[in-house]
Amino acid sequence: MDRPGATKERPTLKTIAFMTGLGITTVSRALKDAPDIGAETKERVRMVARQLGYQPNRAGVRLRTGKTNVIALVLGIDEEILGFANQMVVGISEVLAGTPYHIVVTPHVHSKDPMLPVRYILETGSADGVIISRTEPDDARVRLLMEQNMPFATHGRTNMGVQHPFHDFDNEAFAYAAVERLVQRGRRRIALLPPPAKLTYYQHTFDGFMRGLKSFGAEEVPVHINIDASLEQIRATIQDLMSGPDAPDGIISSSGSSGIAANAGIEAAGKRVGRELDLVAKQSTPILNWIRPEIIAVYEDVRQTGRELAKAVIARIDGVDAELLQSVSKPRWE
Repeated sequence: MDRPGATKERPTLKTIAFMTGLGITTVSRALKDAPDIGAETKERVRMVARQLGYQPNRAGVRLRTGKTNVIALVLGIDEEILGFANQMVVGISEVLAGTPYHIVVTPHVHSKDPMLPVRYILETGSADGVIISRTEPDDARVRLLMEQNMPFATHGRTNMGVQHPFHDFDNEAFAYAAVERLVQRGRRRIALLPPPAKLTYYQHTFDGFMRGLKSFGAEEVPVHINIDASLEQIRATIQDLMSGPDAPDGIISSSGSSGIAANAGIEAAGKRVGRELDLVAKQSTPILNWIRPEIIAVYEDVRQTGRELAKAVIARIDGVDAELLQSVSKPRWE
């Protein structure tokens, strides 16, 4: 019987070896799924490891192998209400569950220097691979990670003339199809709530939007704000726009959160989606139509994005060529 306050010792390979009657080397190789260890032995070792709550000692792993078994996800912690970050983490975790790797989230505020978390990871050697988002056409983080030979994958593309792993959403196809759907509903004066201009996917979104306007005979109504603004700023800007003489009859939002804020601004101006105008917005969880069924929603599968990024960074760690680890997902209209 444990004494009150006694510290419970952490189970080790030696503990598992004692419990199974096997050698430490056999236990270690069984946990690593070595091909020369029988399936029955592997299952017995894994069962005992689970029962004991065994976890490899990361410090020991690093001393023996030079690896941390950590994938660092640099993730924005700014205002976000529709579970984008959570879906990304869940997707990554689903892939890592079958590997020795663990995810460590490195929080980052968009208003701060984006190089800081990447430099920290590199200087401390705290990860074997890195996942970053909010890519820019000429991204200093990508250049530094490549210079330091750190395996990484990006959520979004760059325009640097170099090959690196990425997964992206086809924002050009989204914006083009959004214009088409608005025009099909008789809308002709369309406003775009875009991403920040410094990010690569701004250009993809804008290109699709302008191509759609030209193809379907619509015109742009300028909006002087982007989706990085606070939700209150977006709500107030859309209220002012919808209260003025040049109000659009269609709005395209590049994110679900800004779509909710835009809807609030529309209603504050005494107008309603589906009546005086239509609203198109991206979403990563099926919430927009609960708020306003008339919103035209497109689904971005962020959990799948997490899966693709996790698979890409692990493959890069294993030496797979970067150009084989690039993918783009298509919009899925609800």
